Formats: sequence, structure tokens, C-alpha cells
Amino acid sequence: MVAERLPRHEIADDELAASRSLSESSQRFWLLLLLFVAMLISYAHRSALSVAVGARSSSMSADLQLSEAGIGLLLSGFFWIYAFMQLPAGWLSDRFGVKRAYSFGFLFWSLTSALTGFVNSFATLLGVRIALGAGQAISFPASSRAVANWFPQRERGTVTGVYLTGVRLGTALISLVGTLFLARYSWKLFFIVISLLPLIWLLPWWMFLNRWETSAVSRTKDDSKQISFWNSLALLKQRSVFGIFLGYFAYDYAWVVFITWLPRYLTKERGFTDNEMAIYSAAPFLIMSAIIIASGLLSDWLVRNGREERLVRKILIIVGLGVGCLIVPAGIVADKMTAVGLLTISLCGLGICSPNTWTLTQAVCHKKIVGSVSGIQNFGGNIGGILAPALTGFIVHATNSFALALALVGVVLVMGMLAYWFLIYERVGIGEET
Repeated sequence: MVAERLPRHEIADDELAASRSLSESSQRFWLLLLLFVAMLISYAHRSALSVAVGARSSSMSADLQLSEAGIGLLLSGFFWIYAFMQLPAGWLSDRFGVKRAYSFGFLFWSLTSALTGFVNSFATLLGVRIALGAGQAISFPASSRAVANWFPQRERGTVTGVYLTGVRLGTALISLVGTLFLARYSWKLFFIVISLLPLIWLLPWWMFLNRWETSAVSRTKDDSKQISFWNSLALLKQRSVFGIFLGYFAYDYAWVVFITWLPRYLTKERGFTDNEMAIYSAAPFLIMSAIIIASGLLSDWLVRNGREERLVRKILIIVGLGVGCLIVPAGIVADKMTAVGLLTISLCGLGICSPNTWTLTQAVCHKKIVGSVSGIQNFGGNIGGILAPALTGFIVHATNSFALALALVGVVLVMGMLAYWFLIYERVGIGEET
């Protein structure tokens, strides 16, 4: 074990009372709504570039002279710093509290996203994408820590499933609304509008958690030594944490291929019009959202009825990754509507695993390190995020086809299935607790 066990008497009574009272209050569902909206905004900002370069009516690619390989590099650039910021972001959520950590990250990434409307070259756009990734690194570790803090175990899967639908709805919404907006207005105005309007979210977020969260300031000095940043890195040496790292790498590799390349795949490879692309790049994410909630409800029902939580969540993850492998035949079938159907089912497979990837982490970790391990998890995922768009872009550029790129996704998903099944089984604790 990598950190000294914190004596219970050193945990501030008011912190425990605040956490307990919110988890027992119906007001916790206002917190869920805020987490959902934040995820929706996050993925709308993250996916906006894919829409802007994928829409035929948008002049962004022509204005900035972007090739397929260049677009792949830009889509990958978001994840360069985003991936490595997961570890400090998770630690900051544990150390300084969810309210302050999420607020700063949200403000930073929104302002950075707005700067996209002012870029005039490939280099400046790449810099903005990298900065956007740095700001958004806080979203998953902070959300996971919020669920561990303020929601009972029996609701973990459902709550995580609900806020993760914000990810899919944000992606779907920006595909649909963004395409319509870009048909009438410039891509520069598009980025400015979608980035600045959502800043209003900060007001209810701060007001709500200002009441319920007792931040690290109210803790004793000894409490701050609960786990250092360097000790949080050392958690990766534990077998279960390494399995979480590898498994989520595979999940996120597939997911990032969808959110970065689907609009351009539909227009370039399958010949859809802009209006058709708006529909068929949005609809799969909406269906996936329903699957995510259903998967969360099912996993929670099984746990409430006496099934072992870690096993339940592992099995659903592995089933979902297996269904996700349908992305492989989607790349080689001749009929474009069959391809869309297979891609939709593949996304639904990822939806089955989605809430369980995060609740499995909560199930195997002590609450005090959920943020840190979630950061490690998302770090692994976003190493996949770095590789997926760039590799896809280079493969498409070299072969003039998406078939080989989508087949590679299937290979990665099989690797993830093996990691989740064989590596994750022991509890990750602090001090002598396991």
C-alpha cells in the first residue's frame, strides 16, 4: 500500500456530516443534474472541431488548409496534455475538493474553446486544442469523486450512467445544432457562441456545493498528508489499478475514434450529405445514451439483489466491449445504411460498459483515493485518445479508406476485455486497509 492510513479521529466531523447529509437528501439529484450538464458542455466543446471540419458547408478546412493527416493531428492534440493532466487533476479533486477544482477547470476550458474562433493557422489551432485538453482534464476525476462522496453505493451505476449521458448528448447536440449553425454562419462565430454561453453553469455549481462541500481548507494539516501526489502515482503499481489503466485505454481508443472521425467518415467514406451527416452522427449517440442509463440501472439492480459488485460491473464491461467489436464489419460492408446500423450497435456496446468502467473503479478503491485512481484510469484512456485520432488519420491518408483503421479498433477492444477480466480483482486501499 502506498499511503499512510489516516486515523479516523483526524477526519473533520463537519466534512463527514456534510457528505452524509447530502447522500441522504433528495437534493443530491440537483448535484447529478449539474454533473450531467457539465459533461454535456464538455463534450460539445470537445467535439465541435470534428463537426466544423466535417460539415461540407463549413470553410474551416479550406481556410486553414487542413489535410486528413493534419486533421488527425489536431484531433489528437487535444489529448496530449489532457491525458497527462489526469493524474494531477484526480489528486487535486481529492486534495482541494470537487467544487473548486471543477470550477477552475470549467472556466479555463470554456475561455480556451472561445479562442478557437480567433485562430488563423494550423499551429495556433493546435495550441488551442492542447490548452482545451488541459482544462477538461478535471471533468472525469472530479465527477467520479463527487459520486463517491455524495451518492450511496446502491445508486452508483445509475448516477454514473445519467451524468455520462451528458457526454453522448453533448456529442449528438453539437453534431446536429453545429451543422445547422455552420450552414448559416461562420465557423469562427460558432466557436465563440458555444464556448461563452455555457459559463452560466458556474453560478449554480458554486452556490450548490458551497453549502454541501467542506473543502480541504477545513481539514486538519495532518489530513492533507493522507496521500501525496507522488504516492498517488505509485498506485499504478497495483495490479487492479494497472488493469483499470489498460482496460480504459481500450475503451477510450474506440470511443475517441467515434467522436473525432464519425462526421468525416460519414461524408467522405459513405457519401452522406451534410443534413444526413447531422442526423446519422447524432442518432447513434442518443440511442447510446438510453443504453448507458439502462446498463447503470441493471448493474445497480443486480448489486441490490446480492450480486458481488465488482463481478457484476466487470461482466457488463466485457460484454459491452465485445459488442463494440462490431465496428470492424462496419468498415467493410458495402451498404452505407448497414454500416450506420453496425456503428450504432457498436456504440451501444460501449454504452453498456460506460457507467460500469467508472463504478468499478469506485467499487475497488477506498473513497479517499477515488479521484486519484479515476485520474489514472482516464490517463490510460486518453493515451488511447492521443493515438486513436492520429493513427486513424494517417491510416486513412495512406490507404484512402477507413476499413483498416476500424479493424484496429476491434483488436484494441479485445485487449481491453482481457485486461478487465484477468487483472482487476483485488481492492485498492490506503494504509493497511484493503
